[in-house]
Amino acid sequence: MSSVGTGADVGIHPKSAWNNPEPEVVLFVNSRGATVGAALGNDVNLRDFEGRSALLLGKAKDNNASCAIGPFLRLFDERFGIDDVRSAEIALRVEGPDGFVMDGRSSMARISRDPLDLVAQAIGPNHQYPDGLVLFCGTMFAPVQDRRGPGQGFTHEVGDVVTVATPRLGALVNRVNRTDAIAPWTFGSRALMHNLARRGLL
Repeated sequence: MSSVGTGADVGIHPKSAWNNPEPEVVLFVNSRGATVGAALGNDVNLRDFEGRSALLLGKAKDNNASCAIGPFLRLFDERFGIDDVRSAEIALRVEGPDGFVMDGRSSMARISRDPLDLVAQAIGPNHQYPDGLVLFCGTMFAPVQDRRGPGQGFTHEVGDVVTVATPRLGALVNRVNRTDAIAPWTFGSRALMHNLARRGLL
């Protein structure tokens, strides 16, 4: 719920020194397990945290603005459906304040698990989501371009502009910042309920 939308800052933990974007398709699944739509996502990877231990996954992922979803939710209909997700080619571009530019791609056709199989593993007899869920499908992208020097690979710098795009889902654009420098997440479930009640929508 603390993810951000397009145009917002996306966060990296201030103690992370090795991280990268993860351009993905995101599925929207209702409480009955039916996949009803899709969007784009950037599930920022803190490689130095996640690579050390699975026990650090929470520290890597459960941070303020640590992922982005958008630019909109496209509902499935007769013109756009799961087969379009299966064949999507996701483009990535990182443009740094230092003049650095990196381009990459991720093909959904090359992901080893079918998107609906991922959904079936996430929700079913063993685990329910009474409000539905948003599921990141994974990425085939891995950065290999050196940034700070030969052999040092890629890592984000504050101010990087990351664009994740595919023709049928638009472009998700975010600027990279530190999670402790981004405005804190304050609008949670309780605030949403109060907001809806004030507007007579409950």
